[in-house]
Amino acid sequence: QEQVVESGGGLVQAGGSLRLSCTASRLRFSDYGMGWFRQAPGKAREGVSCITPSGASRYYADAVKGRFTISRDIAKNTLYLEMNSLQPEDTAMYYCAACSGSRLNVGTTWSNNYWGQGTQVTVSS
Repeated sequence: QEQVVESGGGLVQAGGSLRLSCTASRLRFSDYGMGWFRQAPGKAREGVSCITPSGASRYYADAVKGRFTISRDIAKNTLYLEMNSLQPEDTAMYYCAACSGSRLNVGTTWSNNYWGQGTQVTVSS
């Protein structure tokens, strides 16, 4: 199975923090620029943050700059998203996938079969 598995979501109050994780058993994240995406009910999916294959560059959506931090552990083949100062507008289902870089688009080599179930983040006011 090549799907990724996201975890770490939950219900938090505004101002709180969460740390999301994404891992896969067969996909090697070091082969891709990887990123986090989110989709709120009734809204289109949007890119949140990307990290390049080398890990040298990281990109963030304006809405999360200064609050979210993307990182990865190559040895564990795990991608993380540290989310601080969460706001109700951050409420969404969060997914990880290959990422194209500064444009925060899903990578063109990412198969639909790779998508995971996502992890729900709900921020109460």
